[in-house]
Amino acid sequence: MPHRFVWLLFLLLNNLILAQKDSVAVQYDTDPIALKEITEADLETYKNDPKFDYEIVKKDAPDWWISFKNWIAGVFMKIFEWIFGVEKATGAFNSFLQILPYLLLGILIFDYMFFLNVNARSMYQNKKNQALVNLSEEEHIIKNENIETLINNALSKGNYRLAIRYYYLLILQQMTDKEIITWELQKTNEDYLMEIQETKLKDTFRLITRFYNYIWYGDFPLDKSKYEKLAPSFVTLKKMIANA
Repeated sequence: MPHRFVWLLFLLLNNLILAQKDSVAVQYDTDPIALKEITEADLETYKNDPKFDYEIVKKDAPDWWISFKNWIAGVFMKIFEWIFGVEKATGAFNSFLQILPYLLLGILIFDYMFFLNVNARSMYQNKKNQALVNLSEEEHIIKNENIETLINNALSKGNYRLAIRYYYLLILQQMTDKEIITWELQKTNEDYLMEIQETKLKDTFRLITRFYNYIWYGDFPLDKSKYEKLAPSFVTLKKMIANA
């Protein structure tokens, strides 16, 4: 028994000695702490660096748009409150009332754009129809009318632009009769110019075609004095066609 006690005591003392050898002693830093000062210049460096800019900028809508939306919403809220006899709608119906002004505004914009589109197409169609009427009238004049009489009537009324138009149709009529050109409804004045073979006749026709396009299609105002300067060119071309 005494031997066991001595042996046990030996083991305990041995473990304590080994534990003291293996343990790490705690060390404390006794040096004084140096405080680092941050100056305003240091802060400005970070303030001016966009990498450190975490501010979220909220872009506000224009005041007039907010006022307009609030006004629309208020008007419709009052209408529905009056219809249903309640101070304020709740639940899904309230959500519907909140988006209703925007739906109606969208419908209004759609209707307006649709009206503009229809109106634009109508104007285009009217112009197209007007062009067809003019072409049909031109065909009727060349094939059926006494254009010399039409010229004199226009001059008697002081309508010199119309007189120039009739003069040009008279030239086309006479060149068709002389088989210098082949008149067709879908042809252009340039087409007729290409059909003329005689050089002097072609040059003169090119000149009066330029006058005609400028006066008739360009809405150039024409008085008596200007007409009297242009008319001799048409008269000269008439004589050239007659002698062709």
